[in-house]
Amino acid sequence: MAISTAQYARMRARLESPRARDRGSAVEAPVGSNPSRRPVPIARVILGVDPSLRGTGHGVIQFSGGGARALAYGVIKCPANWLRSRCLARLTTETRDLVRAHQPTHCVVEGLFYAQNLRTALILGEARGAILAALAEAGVDIYELAPRKVKQAVVGYGAAQKSAVAKMVQRLLGLKEPPEPDAADALALAWAFAQETRGAGLTAPPQL
Repeated sequence: MAISTAQYARMRARLESPRARDRGSAVEAPVGSNPSRRPVPIARVILGVDPSLRGTGHGVIQFSGGGARALAYGVIKCPANWLRSRCLARLTTETRDLVRAHQPTHCVVEGLFYAQNLRTALILGEARGAILAALAEAGVDIYELAPRKVKQAVVGYGAAQKSAVAKMVQRLLGLKEPPEPDAADALALAWAFAQETRGAGLTAPPQL
């Protein structure tokens, strides 16, 4: 779905603002006043994951004093004729490979959303569980961000369409073309997590 002229103008204004230009800097996350939340140290390599049984998006972003760059991104796809158990095994294996290849300091996954279809919710939960187990096995700190919060951080609009997220991610990371929607969502998760934990007085998102 196309975005309106007004939405594009807001996106461009956010990108060209001093705050947007400075977003790539790595900073120390402050110690919050809430003892139930652990402070997040300097975020250097962040893995974002948008779980799904048939198409899990993933994106790895490296943050440094010189800015931010995408190290890798894509979609873990499972054919429709694969059994669910085979898909879950692949998600586990691919997640382990991503962690070994990029050694992320943090991982952020998309928070659960309300699903009217109970079967869909259960299948998504299985996929998410397989991914979380692989991350926990590797000792990666795992956090969660709600989809609306991610869209607000990246696009400036909590109900933004996937196409708007993909275009903004492309511009923020200097990519040659917009990523696939699921991969763009994963990169947006990583980007939003870095912004959530960079300012004074902020605490980390919920940790899983």
